Amino acid sequence: MVRSNMATPGFELIGRHYRTGEPVAVRIREGVIAECQSIDAADCELNAVNLPAIENLPWIAPGLVDLQINGYGGLDMNAPDLAEETVEALIGRLWAEGVTSFYPTVITGSDASIERALAVIDRVCSRLEREGGLGGAHSIAGIHLEGPFISPEDGPRGAHNRAFVKAPDPVRLDAWQQAAGGRIRIVTLSPEWPEAEAFIARCAEQGIVAAIGHTAASADQIGRAAAAGASLSTHLGNGAHPVLPRHPNYIWDQLADDRLWASVIADGFHLPAAFLKVARKVKGDRLILVSDAVSLGGMPPGNYDAPVGGRVTLTAQGRLHLAGQPALLAGSALPLTTGISHMRSCGICSLGEAWDMASIAPSKLMKLETGAGLQPGAPADLALFTLDEGQIRMLETYKRGKRMFRRDPRAERRENGP
Repeated sequence: MVRSNMATPGFELIGRHYRTGEPVAVRIREGVIAECQSIDAADCELNAVNLPAIENLPWIAPGLVDLQINGYGGLDMNAPDLAEETVEALIGRLWAEGVTSFYPTVITGSDASIERALAVIDRVCSRLEREGGLGGAHSIAGIHLEGPFISPEDGPRGAHNRAFVKAPDPVRLDAWQQAAGGRIRIVTLSPEWPEAEAFIARCAEQGIVAAIGHTAASADQIGRAAAAGASLSTHLGNGAHPVLPRHPNYIWDQLADDRLWASVIADGFHLPAAFLKVARKVKGDRLILVSDAVSLGGMPPGNYDAPVGGRVTLTAQGRLHLAGQPALLAGSALPLTTGISHMRSCGICSLGEAWDMASIAPSKLMKLETGAGLQPGAPADLALFTLDEGQIRMLETYKRGKRMFRRDPRAERRENGP
């Protein structure tokens, strides 16, 4: 519910607070949250607000922040012919999922292909910032470089091309950072390389989050990586050998290290609920939900030819696997909201706590202003949604107080019939 404020510049969004469920008015001025106040019956009478029943109000929450996304809706950030139009289209497509900040993820490939993808993303961001496009507030907060400095072993390497895996190289990183216009903010690597410790320290000095992922590292290597400045585990529990020793192993080691935040893919397919529950208990507010979605996310069910994995099948439930091999996942194809719903439906945490894992927690790790949430002075990056039988349906998305997405009621009617 939107209400213009005639007394002062700006407007109000009225809805249910995502953590308390109580009605609130979020007042926005000049792209910033000016106030977030509870509404009670006395407020409604005093201000002549015709407030709908609480259950008919939309939920209102901070915009989502996705630290790891390879593509969505047929848009692939690692396509060999990546175009600026594709990057810009992904920004708009993710607004429909409530994502107000994200880190397009460039994966292991040839030096030239990585450099080209980084340069294309930078050109889009620079142009939008220069021209004030998309309200001058595009959603790319930085770039996540996932590889090529990862484990060469089968299992931990995942679907990354072995031919391009290499040892951490600061000279290469500097060249790629130049191509990216300084936008690389996260680098996922394995500390099993002898060069890793010095490389991680260099990343930390430059303000880049060094993340441990796709690794077969020992406990000692993980500990030294954290001491050097590594601060995140990338999609913990995935990108691993199918069979590990009971202990020690690199999943336990990363869970136990209090210096490491952890991201997880909570789509209901990549990790069992028991692991998510343990990760939540151990990491607490330092557990982050990521989508790690690929370009087939949000696409109709069916068989597809994917650049990574070849022939794949996308089920109606959103599970993406190799064609004819249902046990072998071929990536993630669901948005962040699915992870939020899954954490809630498994009884691991409340709606608000799960939402914070996909908004406040990643913002705090990356030192974004959106880490303040629905507090005065925070950027008005907001998502309004309904909760229908446990499923989140996005209604509106705001970036810096500008509405970037609104669900079309006509499309809603077409989906549900007359």
